[in-house]
Formats: sequence, C-alpha cells, structure tokens
Amino acid sequence: MTIADIEREGLRLGLTNLTVNGVATALGVTPTALYRHVDGKLGLEALVGEAVLRELHIVDDPDEDVEAHLLSFARQLHTFVLEHPGLAAYLQGLFPRGEAGVRLQREAVEALSRRGYSAAGAVLMSGTVASLAINLTAAEERHRPYFEGPHQRELEKVYALLAADDVLSAAHQELPMITSEPYFRMVMTGCIRGLVAAAPPNRPVIEVLTDLGLE
Repeated sequence: MTIADIEREGLRLGLTNLTVNGVATALGVTPTALYRHVDGKLGLEALVGEAVLRELHIVDDPDEDVEAHLLSFARQLHTFVLEHPGLAAYLQGLFPRGEAGVRLQREAVEALSRRGYSAAGAVLMSGTVASLAINLTAAEERHRPYFEGPHQRELEKVYALLAADDVLSAAHQELPMITSEPYFRMVMTGCIRGLVAAAPPNRPVIEVLTDLGLE
C-alpha cells in the first residue's frame, strides 16, 4: 500500500463520504495500517482535498479589469466546488493545507499584482472574494436536496409559511424567481463592487482595513 493507493481510493469515495475505515476497507487493510501513512482523518482529508485542488486552474483573462477578474475568479471557484461535493467544507477549514492550496493562493495574488495591487492587498482582495464564494457555494450545496432532491416537500412548507404572512407574502410576490447561479453572480457582483471601491489598487492595506472598521 502506498500514498498513491490511499489517494486513489479516497478520491473514489469522495470528500463527503471519506473515512479512514472506508479507505482501509477499500484497500483491504486495517485502519491501523492506514495510520502509518496518513495522520488520521485530518491527514487523509488533506491528502484527498489537495488531490482535488490540483485539478483546479483559474483562467485569468489579462484584458479584464479588477472587478471583472474577481467575479470570474469567484464564478470559476463556484463551479468547481459544486462539481466536487465536500470540497466546500474542506475549504472552509484551514487553508492552505498543502501545495495545491499554496499554488492557488499564489496565483490569485499574482493575478491581482498584475492589476496594480501589492501582495498584501492582493491577499486581502482574493481571500475575501474566495471566502464569500466558498460560503455561498457551501450554502447552495446544503440547499440542493430541498430544490432538486428528496426534501422538496420541506421547501413547499416554507413557501406555505411565507404565503400565510401578509407582509412577507406581498414582498415575495414582487421578487422574481431567481435560480442559484444568477443569485450567486448578483451577490458576488455587489460584494466585489463594494470591495473594489473600498480597496482600489495601490491604496495601503492598513488604510483600507482602518476605513472598514479595524481598531
């Protein structure tokens, strides 16, 4: 048994279903034998999570301005995370946890550096956008069973509660039905516009943070 074997079976199980016992069973070994190669559940999670992230490559269009670039970055991240169940939860933990994560963060900083940001400013901007995108994507992943899966009856109960309230019913009747991808795009657009307005290229990071409420 090698690290490559463990990684292969971990990827086959997927991050959502990943357990030490599951990988050990798939390889025909005991969990104790697996512990000789990975540092418990967290080590196994990092091994598989980084293997997934190695496949993520953000395309940077040099003709895009800061706002367009950050929105593209967020949308590419959103798409990739949705395609890999369990990755959102992995990214919401410690980051980076390996070389793939380091590469992604470095490339995000380099892309914003080409648009006039200092390294610190680029970390602030890309990290904030990535956090928002990942958290929205994680919420969307949790909501999917209610919209596309076995729990749609629970969603109908929510609609019934809203319809029974005069204030909320009137408010929701004015709102169009918005699916998940356009909703993600609109929320990220609003947040990115505010962030870019507060933190344009070359503005000192400490000045940005102080202006946003850092004490």
